[in-house]
Amino acid sequence: MTGVRLRGVEPGDVEAFFHIQLDAEAAALAAFGPADPGNRQAFDLRWRRILADPAVTARTITDEAGVVVGHIQSFLDEGTPELTYWVDRARWGEGIGTAAVAAFLKLDRRRPLCARVAADNSRSVAVLERHGFRHIQTSAGFAPGRGKQVLEHTYRLD
Repeated sequence: MTGVRLRGVEPGDVEAFFHIQLDAEAAALAAFGPADPGNRQAFDLRWRRILADPAVTARTITDEAGVVVGHIQSFLDEGTPELTYWVDRARWGEGIGTAAVAAFLKLDRRRPLCARVAADNSRSVAVLERHGFRHIQTSAGFAPGRGKQVLEHTYRLD
């Protein structure tokens, strides 16, 4: 998709992020999100921590009209950079995730870069594989977004 842009996170973006992540279907597919997506205090605290952490590269994803359609970030997990992103479910199927990951990989060149995804999240698996991430591990973990154990794949881009 042309027109997808990444920009620094602005204060008003967090409001959009909150509403985007309230979508129950998207939260279930993501699986490993917050146990209570409606807890605004916990959400705001999490984003304050994200934006204050110098090891995090966080960007807002916008469409060609400048509308916030999600976010993408990398953070350190036990010293290894890890990629995560969230796209508004109303915009799934438009190539936004693919375009955002492509742009982000040019911005954050730390390698290896890992990403974790619920094993049954075929769209995110496809996005990662399209960009050269390779599957390195599968594990089971409790997924708050589903309230049960879920298989999770770990991918790595070298």
